[in-house]
Amino acid sequence: MTAKLTQSYAILNFYRNLRPNFNLPAGVEIMNPFTDKASSAIATIFYNKFYNDHHPRKFIFGINPGRFGGGITGIPFTDPVRLQEDCGIPNDLPKKTELSAGFIYEVIRRYGGAAAFYKDFFITALSPLGFTKNGLNLNYYDDKELLKASEPFIVNTIFAQQQQILTGTNTCFCLGEGANFKIFSKLNDKHQFYNKIIPLPHPRWVMQYRRKRVGEFADLYIEKLRSAD
Repeated sequence: MTAKLTQSYAILNFYRNLRPNFNLPAGVEIMNPFTDKASSAIATIFYNKFYNDHHPRKFIFGINPGRFGGGITGIPFTDPVRLQEDCGIPNDLPKKTELSAGFIYEVIRRYGGAAAFYKDFFITALSPLGFTKNGLNLNYYDDKELLKASEPFIVNTIFAQQQQILTGTNTCFCLGEGANFKIFSKLNDKHQFYNKIIPLPHPRWVMQYRRKRVGEFADLYIEKLRSAD
């Protein structure tokens, strides 16, 4: 990325040029909000608002976008409600909330708000495009055929983001301490993306199984995010 190109330009250029070229298992469909005019326009507003600079960020990798968050807004872990209320971006999208987005924005508020958080971090995913099967969210690793078929795409998109978007350190974060972290670590051993990957409890797991302790887990996030080199 040249000095003339902002982070927002690099991020939007990356997303708009995603070309998944692998065969999908029967019944599996790809979610790409950047093929939707309204979602692409909203994501453009978001990235131009919070990433219109040359400031390096630390990367946070989720699993893949969900139907009610990144799959509709084009912004990971950001549903239409948080987009409007926390990011100050009005939108006409259906005001459905995403469970994981609820936790992430609790973390963002405790960090100091959207502007402060997004100045320091860039949230992406192992697969920057989402998947559905029979109308329901599907994680890239939930289907063995999909996992195998999507691996080259995942590897290429990680490299592409590292090359195009300014990274703050050789350390990144992984949302999910189970399958996502295991697969990411295995790929990292092979391809040497990062010197260190720090796992964090997945937001959906927190909201489903530890909801009474949301504050505790949000503080854990803040501690680890602030202390990483």
